[in-house]
Amino acid sequence: MLSILLITFPFFALVLCGYGATRRGLLPQAAIPGLNSFVLYFALPCMLYRFGASTPIKQLLDGSLVAVYLLCALVTVAFTIAVTRRGRTGWNDASFGALVAAFPNTGFMGVPLLVALLGAQAAGPAILTIVVDLMVTSSLCIALSRLDSADSHGAGVAAKNALRGVAFNPMPWAIFLGALSSGLQFTLPAPVMQTLGLLADAASPVALFTIGAVLARSQMNSVEVIPLRDYVPVALIKLIAHPVLVGLVGLGAVHMGVPLDPFALTVIVLVAALPSASNVSLLAERFGANNGRIARIILVSTVLAFFTFSGAVALLT
Repeated sequence: MLSILLITFPFFALVLCGYGATRRGLLPQAAIPGLNSFVLYFALPCMLYRFGASTPIKQLLDGSLVAVYLLCALVTVAFTIAVTRRGRTGWNDASFGALVAAFPNTGFMGVPLLVALLGAQAAGPAILTIVVDLMVTSSLCIALSRLDSADSHGAGVAAKNALRGVAFNPMPWAIFLGALSSGLQFTLPAPVMQTLGLLADAASPVALFTIGAVLARSQMNSVEVIPLRDYVPVALIKLIAHPVLVGLVGLGAVHMGVPLDPFALTVIVLVAALPSASNVSLLAERFGANNGRIARIILVSTVLAFFTFSGAVALLT
């Protein structure tokens, strides 16, 4: 367990550094969007391309793995909405609560952390989960969030806007281009690869620091008092129920004869055990959900994940 904590500690410590820098005013809140843009449009796509290009194409086309992970994501979304949509919590807040319960912080935190823990072969299964969460889980939850509206800005329009957002998100394109390079065994010229490598190497530290900054900004700008019952249970669904569900469904699939690689199953269980994706708070703000509640879910899941995620790694490896 100590050896696992020695690996996970620096990742969570960088999140804490970003949080502390923002809380103390060392990092102006106005600088956070710039950090987000650097990670999202430059560093992270380069990292995903590099992992995709170096991963055997067979691992990037594992339909059984996608089916198991997608089914669990859908069940987690449905269960979270069922238990949280009550009283003054409408479809908008319930849907974004479901999104943070089912959408792990795989891009910003998970891929580099899992590669550090399990080796480069963990990148392939983790990248597949990013595609599922970006293209299906987030689009579904955004569409569901519009069910409170009866006008032209309802679920259909929201679904189209969500798919348009996916089309302009550089991460799926980076994964696609990396997979294409892997399948064609294509290699970029050395100077281009060196430039890409420098940006890719910056992705993990800057992304983790940015997570902390985003969490601090959300907490500093939130003045509403939110009861613990409105966000702690959702954080626990993310950290406990989601990975347990993925593990049980995966084992059931193996028992039924589905060709599911045990190592890949371990990777997606650990992906599910990651804290909630920090960028969901930006989506919640854009669509008018209770961003203070969403930010608290992300914050609690990130803090607790240092212990729960490390425990999951100890159990599974």
